[in-house]
Amino acid sequence: MDKGLTLRNVTISKGGKPLLAVDHHIAPGDVLTVMGPSGVGKSTLLAYIIGTLAPDFSAVGQVWLGGHEITHTPPHKRRVGILFQDDLLFPHLSVGANLGFGLLPGGTAVARLAKVEEALDEVGLGGFADRDPATLSGGQKARVALMRMLLSEPCALLLDEPFSRLDATLRAQVRELVFARARARALPVLMVTHDADDARAAGGAIVTLGG
Repeated sequence: MDKGLTLRNVTISKGGKPLLAVDHHIAPGDVLTVMGPSGVGKSTLLAYIIGTLAPDFSAVGQVWLGGHEITHTPPHKRRVGILFQDDLLFPHLSVGANLGFGLLPGGTAVARLAKVEEALDEVGLGGFADRDPATLSGGQKARVALMRMLLSEPCALLLDEPFSRLDATLRAQVRELVFARARARALPVLMVTHDADDARAAGGAIVTLGG
């Protein structure tokens, strides 16, 4: 079975005017970068893939993931993870509780806690489970957000300019961490960005919109 993410003749329009068109297959572990200026429809494409396209847009084309068409599957059943510009950590929950929120239902409390601790260790944050997210640095917050998303066991990863708020050095570190974790899990990745450095670091195919 094909484990990749495929966009088959996807065209998104607004007010009857075509906004973007993408036809591409992303193999497990590969990254497709979609570039273009603000307002060209990059985030709109991600919304279509996760099933949250705003009603003022219309779309045709199919989204396939892991050999199954998910075009009309409810968003919560699509198994697609997404990272945004903001880390979106819950301020009222500890770091560990934030990660626990990403876990799929089931399992004992001990097993779930072990998964959280393992995830923190994987990104160099062992022992941080009881920390308040407000005490974390920007890079630490980005790592927690990444692992919370990965604990939900997605079959594909979408990146909506998640590195844009980080300084240059931290940006490179977090970017490589995200790509490495995705490769380790053989996840197809679709990244939207307007940054050429992000595209080069991804190392995969590039689709340019509005150009």
